[in-house]
Amino acid sequence: MTNADRYPSANALQAVVLCGGSGTRLWPLSREHYPKQLLQLTGDRTMLQDTVLRLEGFAGGVELVDEPIVVCNEEYRFITAEQLREIARPSSRLILEPAGRNTAPALTLAALLAVRDGDPLLLVMPADHVIGDRQAFLEAVARAIGAANEGDIVTFGIVPERAETGYGYIRHGAAAPDGSCAVEAFVEKPDSATAQSYVDSGDYLWNSGLFLMRASVWIEAIRHFQPAMHDACARALAGAQRDVDFVRVGREDFMSCPSDSIDYAVMEPLAARGGLSASLRVVPMQARWSDVGAWDALWSLAVKDENGNAARGNVVFEASRDNLVQASSRLVACVGVRDLVVVETPDAVMVADRGHTQDVKKVVERLRQSDAPQVSVHRKVHRPWGYYDSIDGGERFQVKRIVVRPGASLSLQMHHHRAEHWIVVRGTARVSRGDEVFLLSENQSTYIPLGTTHRLENPGKVDLEMIEVQSGSYLGEDDIVRFEDDYGRG
Repeated sequence: MTNADRYPSANALQAVVLCGGSGTRLWPLSREHYPKQLLQLTGDRTMLQDTVLRLEGFAGGVELVDEPIVVCNEEYRFITAEQLREIARPSSRLILEPAGRNTAPALTLAALLAVRDGDPLLLVMPADHVIGDRQAFLEAVARAIGAANEGDIVTFGIVPERAETGYGYIRHGAAAPDGSCAVEAFVEKPDSATAQSYVDSGDYLWNSGLFLMRASVWIEAIRHFQPAMHDACARALAGAQRDVDFVRVGREDFMSCPSDSIDYAVMEPLAARGGLSASLRVVPMQARWSDVGAWDALWSLAVKDENGNAARGNVVFEASRDNLVQASSRLVACVGVRDLVVVETPDAVMVADRGHTQDVKKVVERLRQSDAPQVSVHRKVHRPWGYYDSIDGGERFQVKRIVVRPGASLSLQMHHHRAEHWIVVRGTARVSRGDEVFLLSENQSTYIPLGTTHRLENPGKVDLEMIEVQSGSYLGEDDIVRFEDDYGRG
């Protein structure tokens, strides 16, 4: 029986967007609970939004599934869902990982969920990559459809633009009529001389981390090469619970899952020794691809002025060349400097030589060892109802700007160690305080005593903006006892 007999023609293409990774080399913009795919690094949309919209206009002879399967960490589930709603691509299939286990378990969860509705082709896309030529990307996907329909696993290799030592490589064979090539080997990141020999030979492509295959083919592959991983993911998904838009997998079962990448778990052993009915093929692609692994990569992608400077935000250059500057909240002026990366956020400033941006992750590790909050979260923290920004703080007090979306509400809650003063700046607030329920308009305020049950809601049509002043012996976010919550938080 041929692969074509075992896997009849597919009628659906399912996008699978992998949102793992902490993006430590893009700190301080990227944080553990707000990683780089949630950032607007190259345009007006975030990297996640660009990834989800990447298949728009695809005409490869298969039907596109409207809702992407998105696999992300539960810590940033709400902002992920909100970003999908902002581009009119909401999904009820957001799979939450209780902890990172790399890309192979993430794809396994997605495939196991996908086969509940048939056996679609899965186009696997990391959410933190940039593709500058979307049409070239769509054409490459179209070339890969035939091989994937026949039961092969297809990866996409980037035609090298230079002798890059920061990427893995794929050695390929001769091209078939559909433009795909057999994969002969996956190669680890080389040194400079080896990388140059790869480029000169014409037999190597950069490993992009993009894949196309049937859901059932991946399940067969992971069951063959990583049975413990398959079984842990299957148990975790079988024990999953629905939580608003989210699929919350069984925590204990998923935490028992081995951690490994798609390449190490399946692609490399399949290329080296086979063992499956599926073949491994690669489609060459020239689509101005980058994984934006560090700030120097972002400088390479950015639009620059006549002096090679790239800027985002309120930035002024004087007698400066070849710099990348990102300003989030203040004016940044650069005078007489060259080859620098300067990134300003409300709670951290990072300055690096453009040739040493890979070392930013070492700074993050040092900060993590000292439990610095800047490793995990920004000063502005997103919540399912809106966001808060910690404007100021000191001993026994903290000041926050709170924005609540129309129709949204915070949980019914109580604090053991702090009292709160609320001042409405814009919009209308409905306040529940003990047995009272009342409205506050602009310039009105109220007081929430320590230990009092309370709730804040926005019944209006515009954002509710307010200033909250907290005072007490302990002001941590974990001093919340929730009694009722619209978003399933305990």
